[in-house]
Amino acid sequence: MKFIDQTVIQVIAGNGGNGCVNFRREKYVPKGGPDGGDGGNGGNIWIESNNNLNTLIDFRFKKVFQAEHGSNGLGKNCSGKKGNDIRIYVPIGTKIINYQTRELIDDLIEDKQQILIAKGGWHGLGNTRFKSSTNRTPRQKTLGSIGEKRHIQLELLLIADVGTLGMPNAGKSTLVKNISGAKTKVSDYPFTTLNPILGSVKIKDKKFIIADIPGIIKGASQGTGLGIHFLKHLERCKILLHIVDLCPTDYSNPIENIKTVLYELKKYSEKLYNKPRFLILNKIDLIPTLKINKFIKTIKNNLNIQEPYYLISSLQKIGTKKLCSDILYFLKK
Repeated sequence: MKFIDQTVIQVIAGNGGNGCVNFRREKYVPKGGPDGGDGGNGGNIWIESNNNLNTLIDFRFKKVFQAEHGSNGLGKNCSGKKGNDIRIYVPIGTKIINYQTRELIDDLIEDKQQILIAKGGWHGLGNTRFKSSTNRTPRQKTLGSIGEKRHIQLELLLIADVGTLGMPNAGKSTLVKNISGAKTKVSDYPFTTLNPILGSVKIKDKKFIIADIPGIIKGASQGTGLGIHFLKHLERCKILLHIVDLCPTDYSNPIENIKTVLYELKKYSEKLYNKPRFLILNKIDLIPTLKINKFIKTIKNNLNIQEPYYLISSLQKIGTKKLCSDILYFLKK
């Protein structure tokens, strides 16, 4: 399924039905009075979050949502039928934004959370409403009001406790797959991950949600690669895992790779850059311990990185249990 995390739609609520002008005309009923009924209210449009959805692909082709109009009033004081409401379902984590003003209308972060996004028009009044002791044959009525019409932008931000970031092929997907069982695609070439994927990590009776996003490369903040487009999905995360490949297949320098990711992250968002991070040194099964220690010393001397670091092999599951326990402890704090 194609992952779509942003779209613009138009919602049009139904118009209210008009009131009716009518008088009783029945045999053996002298001097029949007014009996024009009210119109029906126009249908509303609701937006509701649904836990079973994870993309906005349903809005790829359907862009306009029109609720039903209320029916006009009838004689014998019969009110018109109310227009049927429309309920639009979106994934949890969807932001609703006014397309014209860019104002945030609502942020649906819980299952079955709903908002009335476009209110249907109010019904018109029939002539029965206007009868009085001085106006016995009223011919007044009111028209139903127009339903609301809005252009709104839907923007999906995945809800996860933990987010991964790093260069392509650093082992992010392998880690997420092995600790959570998520169905991530794993291979030995860059940009295996094309869309964000969520996984659930369970430790005894506790759990946390981890997000895997495409890798970040040099120039990402200018639009190069895929990662910068999906960095917004880390905004709700409480902690980030910066995963570093200690033995990159392209023979790049791991120290330079760390600098690149941090530079692109900071250029994209200071808020995201300042989130708590763990430095994850991956693929320790491929290099000797002496070289690892030298690498750690270089990091401490040259990068001034203060965050905790972990030595793991996501493929061999070395150190991943301790990492998950520490993540859970951090989240509990």
